[in-house]
Formats: sequence, C-alpha cells, structure tokens
Amino acid sequence: MRPSMRQPTFTYPSVHRLFRRVTFTRSVLAGAAHLALVSVAVGGLAAAPMPAHAQAASRSYEIPAGSLDEALTRFGSAAGILLSFPADLTKGRASPGLRGSFTVDTGLAALLANTGLQAVRQGDGSYQLRSVAAAPAAAASASVARGAEADAGTLPAVTVSAPAARPGDLPEAYAGGQVASGGRVGLLGNKDFMTTPFNSISYTDDYVQNLQADQLSRVIALTDPSVFNNGATGMLSDSFTLRGFNVATSDVAYGGMYGLIPYWRVTPELAERVEVLKGPSALLNGMPPGGSVGGTINLVPKHAGDVPLARVTTTYTSDAQLGVHADVGRRFGANQELGIRVNGLWREGDTAVDHQSKSAKLAALGLDWRTDRVRLSADVYSNDDHTRGLNRGVSLAPGVAVPRPPKPSTLLAPDWTFGTTKDHAILLRGEVDVTRNITAYAAYGHGKTDFDALASSTYTIINAAGDYRNNFAHQRSIFDKDTAEIGARAKFATGGVGHELALTATYYKHNNQFGFLRNMLAQDYLTNIYQPVWGPSVSTAYSQAAIPRTGALRTSSFGIADTLSFAQDAVQLTLGARRQNVVSDTFDGSTGARTARYDAGATSPAAAVLVKVSNRVSVYGNYIEGLSQGGTAPGTAANAGEVFPPFKSKQKEVGVKVDMGGFASTLSLFEITRPGAYTDPVSNLYSFGGEQRNRGLELGFFGEATRGLRLLGGIAYTEAKMTKTAGGVNQGRYATALPKWQAKLGVEWDVPALPGLTLTGNALSMSKQYINADNSLSVPGRTVFDLGARYALRVADRPVTLRAAVLNVANKAYWAGSLASGTGAPRTFQLSASVDF
Repeated sequence: MRPSMRQPTFTYPSVHRLFRRVTFTRSVLAGAAHLALVSVAVGGLAAAPMPAHAQAASRSYEIPAGSLDEALTRFGSAAGILLSFPADLTKGRASPGLRGSFTVDTGLAALLANTGLQAVRQGDGSYQLRSVAAAPAAAASASVARGAEADAGTLPAVTVSAPAARPGDLPEAYAGGQVASGGRVGLLGNKDFMTTPFNSISYTDDYVQNLQADQLSRVIALTDPSVFNNGATGMLSDSFTLRGFNVATSDVAYGGMYGLIPYWRVTPELAERVEVLKGPSALLNGMPPGGSVGGTINLVPKHAGDVPLARVTTTYTSDAQLGVHADVGRRFGANQELGIRVNGLWREGDTAVDHQSKSAKLAALGLDWRTDRVRLSADVYSNDDHTRGLNRGVSLAPGVAVPRPPKPSTLLAPDWTFGTTKDHAILLRGEVDVTRNITAYAAYGHGKTDFDALASSTYTIINAAGDYRNNFAHQRSIFDKDTAEIGARAKFATGGVGHELALTATYYKHNNQFGFLRNMLAQDYLTNIYQPVWGPSVSTAYSQAAIPRTGALRTSSFGIADTLSFAQDAVQLTLGARRQNVVSDTFDGSTGARTARYDAGATSPAAAVLVKVSNRVSVYGNYIEGLSQGGTAPGTAANAGEVFPPFKSKQKEVGVKVDMGGFASTLSLFEITRPGAYTDPVSNLYSFGGEQRNRGLELGFFGEATRGLRLLGGIAYTEAKMTKTAGGVNQGRYATALPKWQAKLGVEWDVPALPGLTLTGNALSMSKQYINADNSLSVPGRTVFDLGARYALRVADRPVTLRAAVLNVANKAYWAGSLASGTGAPRTFQLSASVDF
C-alpha cells in the first residue's frame, strides 16, 4: 500500500502550522534542554514507515530555498517518511531547496549537501538525521525516538503527522512523477486508480512540461496505445481517438464541465493535470455536446499549491518558433486559505513545415479559498490560437492509387490559408462539507468561441503523378456556451455494507452562429503534391462579415450512483443511472426562423465491480453506456420527420491492475458497440440500424521500473468492424483511419555518473490504416522515434532545468492516418529552459 493510503494521525491543523508551533516551543525550551527531539512523521504513523520498494521510487519535488527545518518538513510531507533529528542540529541552517525527480535517499542527500549532515536509514524504514562527525549523538537521539525514558535534561520526542488529504486535493503523483495515483471519475469524484473500476490515467504538470508539448494530443497519445493521433501538425483542430472512436476537442471537459475548453485546439499549459478515462461514460460525465463516446478527457485547472511557485520557461521549436511561459502561484492567510495562480503563455513563429507559422497566447487566473469545510474557486482564461498555412490533407479521385507521401516538411495548401480561434471562459465552483460524511457542490461556467478559417475545400489528387486539384472556402463560427452542475456525495453504512452515494444534476446550452463561403475560386487550382506552387490569396473580407444564428443545443441530466463496499472494502460494487434530455433547434440563416426541433431523452444505466485481490492487485469489470444525439429522419425517407432518441454506445470491459509500489500496470479487455444511422435501400426507412463494434486488448504500464529508470507506455490491439450496414454493403469491413496495433514506449533514465542529467526517448509503432469503406486502399503503418535530454542544475542559487528534444528523428515521411489528414510532422527540434524564482 502506498503511503498516501495510510490513515494520518492528525486531520487539523495543517502540518506546516503545527510545525511552526513546535519550532516556537522548541526555541523557548532550548535553554533548559538542548536535546529536544523533533520527529516528522508525514504520510503515515511512526509505527508504519514507508516500505522499502516505495522509498526506492522517484517522486517530483518543488521545495523552495529557505530554512533547513522547513525544507526537511516539506520533503517529509511529500515523501511520506518518518524523519527524526535533534532540535539544535538544524538550527540556523539554510537549504537551497529541491526541484526535480528524486528517490527518498537521493532527495535527502541533495537537501543535505554541504550542510555537514546526513540522513541514515533505520531498520524500521525511518530516517535519523545526524552530523557526519557525531554518530554517538545520533545514537542518543535515536534512543529517544524509540521512546526510551528521558532523563532530567532531555525532552521527549515530538511527533508531527501530516493532515488527511483535504477534500478537493489532487491525488498524489505516482512514483516517477509522470502520472498521478488517481484522478476524477465523473460524479464519483477523485479516486485512486487501484479502486477505479475503469481504465484511466492522469498526467501531471511535470510530465507535460518535460514533454515540451504544445497541443493536447501529444500529451495523451504519445505513450498511451489506447489513443490514436494521426501525427499531423498545423490542422484546423487537434485530433485523437480513444478505443477507436473519435473524441472531439470541443468535448474535452475543464474542471469536470463541458463547453469551457478551447474549441479546436488546447495548449497544455492551461492544465495542472490531464485526466483520461477510456470508454463511454454517460453515467459518470453525462453526454458531451458533440456526443463523443470513445472516452472522457478532463483538464484540471491550475490552482496555487502549498509550495510557492514562480517559474519562467522559455522555448524554441524549429524552425523559428519562440515562446515564454510564466507560472506563478502563492497562498495567503494565517492558514493559507487564499490561493492565487497566474499563468501566461506567448508562443509564435515558423514551424518545421515549410511556409507554416503558428502562434498561441494564453492568460489564465485561478483563485481559490479553502477552510476546514468550505472550498471556493474561480478560474478565468483567454486563449488565442492561430495557424497560417493550414495542413489540410488530400483525397483521391476514383481509380487513383495511394501515392507515396511527399517530404514531411511539405505544406499541401497555400501559405495564405489560416485558422484563428479565440476562446474565453470562466468557471465558478463551490463545495461545502455539510458533515464529515456529506459534501455538497455547485458549479457554473460560461464560455465563448470565435472561429475564423480560410482553408482548402477541394483537395483531390487526380493521377499517379500527384497532380492535385484545389479550391478554397471561408468558414466562420461563434459559440456562446453556458454550463452548470449541482450535486452531493455522502458516505454511510447500512449493516456491514459501506456506501458512497453520489447525486448530480447538470445543464448545458449553446447558441451557434455559422457562415460558410465554398469554392471561392471560379475554377479549381491545379498543382502537384511533390512541388506545390500557389497563386495569390483569395479575398479574406468574410472575416469581418456578420454571420447568422443557425443552431442551438440544450441538454440536461440527472444522475445517481452508489458504490457499495463489502468485506472491509475488498469488494466494491458501483450501480447507477443517468437520465439525459436533449433539445436541438435549427434556424434559417436568412430569416432567423426556427426550421426544425429535436427533443428527446434516454436513460443510461451502468454497473461496475472491483475486487482487491491484495494490496497490490485489483480486478474489475464494468458495463457502461455512452450517449450521442439521435437524428431526425430526412424528408426523402418514408418516415420523414421521425425523431430518434439519443443513441447508446455500450461498453463491456474486464481488467486487472497491479501496483508494485513504484511501478504499475493495467490489462483491459473491452467491447464497445455504437449504432449508426442509414436509410434502408428497400424500405426507405431511416433508422439507427447500423453498428460499429470495437473489440480491444490493452496493456499499459507506468512508474519507475528501477531506481532512476522511468517507463510509460503499452501495447493495444483494436478490432474496429462495421457489423451492421445498409443492405449489408461493406459489412464486416474495418473502420477507416484506425490501426489495429499500436505499441508505444516512453523512457527516462537518470544518468548515475552525472546527477541532474536525464536522457529521454519515445518510440511509437503502429499497423496500417484503411482509408476507404471497402478496405481496398490503405496507408502503411509507421514507426517513429523521438530522443531528448534534460539537465537540472542551480544557477545563481536558482533551480534551472534545461531540455532538448528531437521529434521524428529519422524525418520519416508518412500519411497521417488517412489522406485527408495530410502528412505527419517532420523532424522537429525543441529547446526549453525553466527557472524558478
């Protein structure tokens, strides 16, 4: 069991406040007795020190420079160790702080460097602090720590334990610091991954920053074989599929709420954590606006932590893209009630794709207020994303075979095409502990998106030589979004059965304005994909045109779930259901009159069971559904106008999770069926009689395999078949733009000979992907490698981290999933430097 799972000694006040009291008392008594012993037991009871396998695992630490007392206290709190030392041993000593990934031993050694002190591990797993030249004194203090009788000149040991994790606190980072030990599971709240009866993973801010990721897909798809990203760069939007089903960027949640995230592309600097829950989740999260069912991605807003943060990161990406990111967080008040986090990003310049440039601008503010029972937060951000020279992809004229891809740096569109998205959002949330076992919460968010793009609308290869026909369209969209949630969670017992009951009600609406100019050239432009040449830009006047209201969507839901625990929590059964209602209106762009209304609802049940075979092994199974907006039969169908309820995607999954303290793995076997709509060629009836069935096997792993070696990755097989089609056409064929096999591996190795230096690498390999419905055409699979390094050091007594990476080291040319996605990103160089103040 990890240290975070143990019951703490004290709940309140915080360890830092209590430590200050102990320090004051110690100073007063120091003149009477010099051997006052302070024992800091953080994260566990003195009788249950951290096991050896957990002490060997690395964690990420952010400890500022200051007094050695305070630094050791913070380290003990984060590491979950029992650390004892004589009172005067650290008096007046300063610490340079600690930043980066360390084991318990290496972290203590770094904190105590040049102090003349050392930490000695005891047989019971605790640590004794002593002077290098004062072993006898250390032995004396050790006997006091063991509870020996104190003589007249000796004070008894003082033991300070960490508070229990506050409600709303993020789960701790797992060994290695790349992923968290748990995450949000919809209305069930935060759960440890070993007690979650679904397949999920949560990426930490440290992982995102060390990855130098500039878009969300790189974070979630680089090492997870359950996630597919086509590898293209500079598209209109980011792209990813989970378990073989597309998840729209607009369906990504922010703070657990839909409709607030940047609509087309997310810069990862916005988030403290990136949480991924694989598979449908109607019960847990409700229906997303776009109806995605492959999984749920949630970005956790950045709030100030207990450790002050003031970090500036500068970046360079080839060919000439520069950036700076500032991230500042502080807590204020006698008990650190008020937290302020300011987060700003500017990034702009040419990319490694010829004639392409990108820019991103982010300004975010996170405020939170916490007391013993109440937690309030407000998150506000403004985000601008711009790409000039859109990578739009190609299609094939009938009879044309798949051509070889052009060189990776080729832009298959004019440099005057562009996509600009401006997003603004605010999220307000409040939680109150009504009693020790009942928590109520409410949240409200408002977001707005303004999208403007000039892109290829015709992009067809017409012969084997690669001649390429183009035309262009100008598209505008404005979304005005509101979302709200209210709910409660309660813990109680009936007889020998424990209950964790969760109730929720949600509301979402948006109004959409849309305008579109298609085929702006009177005649298609002809060029070649291997040596494209473009003419002058078409008019961009439509960027300033007024656009009409064309649609509105309103959803509401009510959900209930209960997790029943048996056999001292070794068996957990979760049962629940959610009722979802959807109202969608369509408006005439010229008159503003409503031309159609969709109004329907559905109830989605779910059941999941988890059995803790031991502290290290859990097995689970679940049945859960996903919801997508149903359709209305078209006017040409025999049942014209018939409204169909939200259609259900259904998942059945079994799996096993193994946690070895510093290294963990998961194995999942799943089946997801999703209906599809078509008009029957014989009866002329429109229905949701189609079906796609995805079956898969996923193996994932993360953590520290051995001291200083971190691994993150896995292998997955996904069989995505069309099992029901109109007239049986292409029935049994595979879904397009999806590989059957994916294998991914991310490696970090701390070089023993040079402390602070870490070598990194990523390997991604996948099988071919079909690009047409009858599976007669496909693009080859690919294997791509990335290499990098980072070095943590101190400059002018400031922690500094230098990073370098080369993406697609071999500059491999490949079609990105389907020809419509264009080509994969070329070899790209990345550099960054972070400084903490």
